[in-house]
Amino acid sequence: MNVLLTNDDGIRAPGINALHAALSGAFDELYTVAPLTVQSATSHGVTFNEPLMVRPSDDPLGKAVDGRPADCVKLALSELWPERFGEGSRPDLVISGMNAGANCGINVIYSGTVAAAIAAAFLGIPSIAVSLHLGRGRTMYDVAARHARRAIDAVLASGPLEPHSCININIPRCERPGTVGDAPGYETGSYSDAPYDPEAELPIEVCPMNVHGLIDKFERRESPIGQAYYWPAGGGLDFHATDEGTDVDLMFKRCIAVTPLTFDLTKHPQLETRRSRLAAFR
Repeated sequence: MNVLLTNDDGIRAPGINALHAALSGAFDELYTVAPLTVQSATSHGVTFNEPLMVRPSDDPLGKAVDGRPADCVKLALSELWPERFGEGSRPDLVISGMNAGANCGINVIYSGTVAAAIAAAFLGIPSIAVSLHLGRGRTMYDVAARHARRAIDAVLASGPLEPHSCININIPRCERPGTVGDAPGYETGSYSDAPYDPEAELPIEVCPMNVHGLIDKFERRESPIGQAYYWPAGGGLDFHATDEGTDVDLMFKRCIAVTPLTFDLTKHPQLETRRSRLAAFR
């Protein structure tokens, strides 16, 4: 199996490097095409009015693209992969991650990590997005990547992924006990300070995404000339509600949450209703 690896934290991020190391040797080819800089929360944005500059990465088998995650996947599938592996060739699977921060619940909509995976699925390549919940301690990316590798292996062993399928995986926090965090800030929510073994095997649960909105908070400030501006101050996982058995709930219960996603936003049950209501306006 040939795999394209990407992310939204940038090609030098510890998450993608740890996942690359954990996946090395598992596939015939593991080729990295990732953003040059951090592109978190850029969702499905793509570049139209600027060139996509491509640079060699520290990894001899990878490229850094000065663009967004969706740009990386689109460019890799149409140009960079065929340039390296032959005209007409495509990867069998796209893996996006491992993101520094969970992408569960409504955050899936904003996530550049998930957007990269969905961009691949839309173009007919099955994909897997992998994200890691950040806590207060120093993140053990290597341990989290081993959990991610086990989850990816389980997904692939459970049956072939269809061409347009996308699987979202969220890994519970993995921190070195008694350390100060190395991330800009931990993700709040249903947080527990109960001790745990970060290396203990985690249950893998298939579940829906939590669909309750985030509790948005903004801190009002003023510039030196008196102009108001606002700094986002909400917790990344503070939701108005969390339904039992959803990705948010299970991740906080230290389960690996596996959620099948789709890019079709059509609300199919309402099609016939809307057709009948609008029939007179045809």
